[in-house]
Parts: sequence; C-alpha cells; structure tokens
Amino acid sequence: MAYDSLAPRKPFVARGSKIKRCSGCFLPAQSCVCSDKPNVKAAAVFWLLTHNDECYKPTNTGRLIVDAIQGSRVFKWSRTNPDSDFMSALSDQRYAPCIVFPSGDGYQQRMVESAALTGKTPAFIILDGTWRQARRMFRLSRYLDHLPVIEPGCGAVSRYQLRQSAEEHHLCTAEVAAAMLREVQDHSSADVLDAYFDLFNAEYYTSRRGVDMSSASTQARQRLLELKEVNVLT
Repeated sequence: MAYDSLAPRKPFVARGSKIKRCSGCFLPAQSCVCSDKPNVKAAAVFWLLTHNDECYKPTNTGRLIVDAIQGSRVFKWSRTNPDSDFMSALSDQRYAPCIVFPSGDGYQQRMVESAALTGKTPAFIILDGTWRQARRMFRLSRYLDHLPVIEPGCGAVSRYQLRQSAEEHHLCTAEVAAAMLREVQDHSSADVLDAYFDLFNAEYYTSRRGVDMSSASTQARQRLLELKEVNVLT
C-alpha cells in the first residue's frame, strides 16, 4: 500500500501546501528524486504502522523505506480497529515480526536481540509518527502486546534537517530502518537507504531553506551509482 492511499481526505494546508510537488516523492517538482529510487532486496522487511497525521506530510521519511527496500509495506494505524492486512501479515509464517522501540519499564520481558531473529525474515514494525505519537501508539495498541520488541543499537546523532527533535539521538524513520539493517548485518542495504535518505534530505532542505546543498546531493547520487555498479541494487 502506498502513502497516498492512506492520506486523509482533508487537504494538506500546512506550510508548503501551495508548492507544486511530485506525486511520487512529495518533493517540490524541481527537486524530484523519483529517478534515483533504489530497489534492494534486503535481509529484512519493514512494516510501517503510520499515524494519520503522517500520511500526507511531505517531510515523512517512511516512504523512503518503502521505495528502497523490497517487500516493505505501510499500514494505517488505528488504536482499536487494526488494519486487516496488517493483522494478516502478522500471521505470515515467512516472517518474524518485531516492534522497533526503545527499551523501557513494563515490557523488558519482551525485549530481544537481533541474534534471536533467525530462521525467518525479520519484519521490523516501525511506529511511523513523531516520538510523542509513537509512544502513544505503542502504549495503546493492545493488538501489539504479544510481539517482541527490539531497540536500535545506534548512538548516532540524527542527520535529519527538516524537523526538530527534543533529543538529538531521536532518529527519523528512515535512519531507524538503516540502523536495524545494520543490526542484522546487512550493511550494504543500510548504505543504500542512507544514501537515498541523504539525497532526499539535501534536496528538501535546498527547496525549503534556499541553502545550496548541491554538493551533498551530488555525493548522495554518486554513492547510489557506486552501489549499483557493485550490483547491490536490483
């Protein structure tokens, strides 16, 4: 399912709503990165449970994961009426579903390490929203209570320049996915996603702030090309 199919019927009226945007990447038309979309078969897939408020935000980076990593899917989150397709996915015996979320009191017994996710393809469930929304989604979604939880093993500072977070270690959705790929030792796919994210970040920052990020864009595009040359991308 695509992000545009999840978007609410009300129009997007926040800052930047009058800009002519690409219908694929949601970037301003002159900054479109659709021709740069990678397509990699990774060691894991990602299932994004997306908060209603994120469905139409151009700055949402969850769509980069769905673009880049084969088999990844997006579902609309509901507190009491979970997406039927999501519930079916949880029952798919090919996958080992696991919620990506920081460790905390009250659910320590559910925490697992990446080494425990063997025998099946890891399906990392990311709660796609702001940190405040994600905490609420985790707490209120009773249908997730039986699933194991894994914490991204990443101490990096976020490179995301389009939104402010109260904590510098709070990574955006795409950065979390790249960290999880490295948790399962798929560094090549993580590099692909990182490069695609860096390109998106640079192009969006240029269009929003009027700052010349052409050097960063060029470097990210070159990195994607290099990955293609070594047959990382399909």
